[in-house]
Amino acid sequence: MNTKKMTLLALFGGFLLASFSFKSVDQSDALKKSMAAGKTTYDAVCLACHMDKGQGIPNVFPPLAKSDYLMKDVDRNIKNLIQGLSGEITVNGKKYNQVMPASGLDDEDIANVLNYVMNSWGNKAEKMVTKEQVAKVRASLK
Repeated sequence: MNTKKMTLLALFGGFLLASFSFKSVDQSDALKKSMAAGKTTYDAVCLACHMDKGQGIPNVFPPLAKSDYLMKDVDRNIKNLIQGLSGEITVNGKKYNQVMPASGLDDEDIANVLNYVMNSWGNKAEKMVTKEQVAKVRASLK
């Protein structure tokens, strides 16, 4: 984990009065950790159809790389991973009509894999997906 270290020195009349050291962890560290776990899940579950660089298979499986569909609606992405997806969709102006089965992943794995794909291959998410967000969407589907 990458942390930032800050040190505070208080000087008075040439004498060192105090030295404090602390570490802070920012959201980028949490995102990096989530993405690393998400890559492992992606490689096991998603790679066969969406390929190693998220490019998909032309006219068969849609790309995740630089994908307008992926980046438009996080809750829809969560739902698609929970329930699967069938029927026609349009991704980057091209139509796809295949079946994606339900992933079978738990809430944390779904959050991690979405953080990975939504922050890779030219994608940049506005905020991190959390397992709490996934749980909320899952609960709304019952």
